[in-house]
Amino acid sequence: MFDHFIWEVVVCPAAIAVTARYLADRMRPQAALTFLVAAIAAAAAACLVTLIAFALKAAAELPVTGELFHFSDRYVRADTAQVPWVSWLSVAMLALAAAGLVRAWARHRRDVRFARRYTDLPVTDGLVLLDDDRAEAFAVPGGDGRIVVTTGMRAALDDTQYAALLAHERAHLTGRHHRLVLIARLSAAVHPAFRRLTRRIDYLVERAADERAATELDDRRAVAHAIGAAALVSVGATGLRMAPSASDLRRAGAVPRRVASLLTPLRTWSPLPLVVPVAVAVFSLAWTAECVWDLGELLAAAHP
Repeated sequence: MFDHFIWEVVVCPAAIAVTARYLADRMRPQAALTFLVAAIAAAAAACLVTLIAFALKAAAELPVTGELFHFSDRYVRADTAQVPWVSWLSVAMLALAAAGLVRAWARHRRDVRFARRYTDLPVTDGLVLLDDDRAEAFAVPGGDGRIVVTTGMRAALDDTQYAALLAHERAHLTGRHHRLVLIARLSAAVHPAFRRLTRRIDYLVERAADERAATELDDRRAVAHAIGAAALVSVGATGLRMAPSASDLRRAGAVPRRVASLLTPLRTWSPLPLVVPVAVAVFSLAWTAECVWDLGELLAAAHP
């Protein structure tokens, strides 16, 4: 069974992590987001099931388990006699994965509680205008969804920038981006190879919303200016009424990359590279099914 551990716990997650990092900036954002999250989730599920299978094997290696269920624990241990550590390493990794999943779910529940603070506020056409001097804007999923914008943000943007901001936030709601982010975070909790990908997924979520807003308004430059302006006022700049300078944009983290992408004409792209992570994920799932089958055969053969 050791080959299953190597493929499903080491090779496949690493391969998907590498290809995801490579493809993130080379594909249309929405397509890359959807396919990469699906591939990551499938690989994480395969890894989790494999760890459970090896944890069960670790339990079956104990003499007390053999006596209880009337099979040979020595026969079970012999299957991985050359690598006796693999079963118990899997137990430790499974415990870490379980703890990570609990933390990720607790964070999700905190986000849900935060969102509920805005569900009872007056809403007009899906918009809640919050009387607050801070410059903030965000989408609140749940039900029909709603967009929350503070008066501070509204005052800092002109009408064109404000329309672009609303289109961006609507794109988050219609694209169900909160679900994709949750899936990515749960997957990252299972395997460390996926943890550094969460930032890429967050970036792709924003890029997908940018492109959808640009399509809705039919004005990529307006969306680019709105992104830069909103980023600057949210970190303390006020009264911005024009496109931010390059030096200003450098203060806003990933914003320069998003703005640069919107100011660059869309290029034709081929979906073929996305086949690689998807194929690896499908292989991982199929090989995991084989792992579970092998465990069943091993335990059956261990009975006298």
